[in-house]
Formats: sequence, C-alpha cells, structure tokens
Amino acid sequence: MTRHIIISVVAIFACLMARAEAMTLAQQADSAYNNNDYYAAVGLYHQAMNKEGSSAQLYYNLANSYYRIGKLGKSVLYYNRALAIDPSMDDARANLEFVNKQIIDKPDDESTFLGSVHRSIMRVMSPDAWAWTTFGLFVLLLAAAALYIFSGSIALRKLGFFGGFVLVVFFVYALVIAAQASSLPYDHSRAVVVTPTSNFSTSPGNREEGSKIIPVHEGTVVEIVDSITLPDQSASPLWYEVKINSSTRVWARSTDLEKI
Repeated sequence: MTRHIIISVVAIFACLMARAEAMTLAQQADSAYNNNDYYAAVGLYHQAMNKEGSSAQLYYNLANSYYRIGKLGKSVLYYNRALAIDPSMDDARANLEFVNKQIIDKPDDESTFLGSVHRSIMRVMSPDAWAWTTFGLFVLLLAAAALYIFSGSIALRKLGFFGGFVLVVFFVYALVIAAQASSLPYDHSRAVVVTPTSNFSTSPGNREEGSKIIPVHEGTVVEIVDSITLPDQSASPLWYEVKINSSTRVWARSTDLEKI
C-alpha cells in the first residue's frame, strides 16, 4: 500500500514539474523576444508547445517571432492557426492583415457580402463564448415555451409565442456559429506557402508535356482539394492539388506548404 502511495506521489510530482518546465519555457521565450533574440524565441515557443500543447497565445507569439526574422510564410501560418483557435483575437487579425500587405501574391477577395458579415459576427467572441451564448438562448427558449404553455395571461402567452419564434432564429444561428468556430482548429483544408518561391505546376511533378510552371511566393494561402503520391519524386513524393482562386487549380509540392 505504501509503495503505491509513493509511486502516485512521484507521478504527480513529475507531472507538476513537467508543467512548471513548460511554463518556464514560455516565459523564457517571452524574455528572448523582449530582448530581440527572435531566433531563440522561435525555438523556445516550439519547445513550450511540445511540452504543454498549443494555444492561440503561443501561436500568436510564435507568429510575431517569425515575422521579426523575416519568415513571412511562417508568420502567416501561425497567425491563421491562432485565429482558428480564437477567431475573436483582434491582435492576431490586425497583425495578419499587416503581414498580408507585404505578401507578393495577393489573391482576389471572392467572398460575398453576407459571407463577410457572417465571418465578422463569428469573430465577435471565442468558440467557448459562442457555446455559452447558445446554451443561454436555449434556456430562454425553454422559458418562452413555458410562458406560452402555462401562463394564464393572454399578453404573456403572446409574449412567449412571438418571443419564442425570435429566440429560435437566434438560437439556430448561434448554434451554427458555435459549431463552425469549434471546428476551425480541425479544418486543414488550407495551407500556406512557407518557401520563398514555390513552382506550382499544371500537372503533378510536371509529368505532362507542355505543363506550365506558376511561381507562387511565400505567405500565399491556398486551398487543398486533392493529393497524389509520386514514388519516383524522391524530393517530394506527395503533391497537393490546390486552388489559388475559384478558377485556377494547380499542383504543389507538399514540402513547400504547411497546413493551417
């Protein structure tokens, strides 16, 4: 019995020490960044994430560090990862917009007005906050239903009836936003070019005669739609078919991209 207690205490102590070390790594990374030692900060932030897991704040700090050493592609990548975890992170969005102005290739904005409004609403709160908002609206909806069913006052029953209709609309929309926001960290359909220049091709591995080469520069965000493995391509056997815009699909080496 005593042996089991000692083993449990040692295990708990080891877990606490591991977490304390991870926190120390993040603090050391912050210190390195504040001392303009950005290369050290990059390494320490990666170590911190390996120890304690990723977070929006760590991604944001890492993106800042990559920008300071001139790695625009990596900077875009980690700002996007931070926003995937917390779409309401205004600092990450502002910095991403600033970096995007320095990217050579600027795809056209093909989003619709309603789509832009929807994304703006989703950015108002974090995924957890949207989940709690959805729960709160559901409780209010139940209260409105109870008011309509059990109230003896006609005025209150009307309030419950029409208020319930309004709450249903808000509840369903909030539920959609909460679901979309919570799924963002697991959506790896987009990727960022992280090499200075990547030669995209109209055929994987430039196999087809007359294949065209399209140079795409660091920091460009693309959408992955398909993939293929070419065993004879030793340098990069895996190729992604990507969308640059709604009308252009090309192939890119997986080694030139990192998924968001």
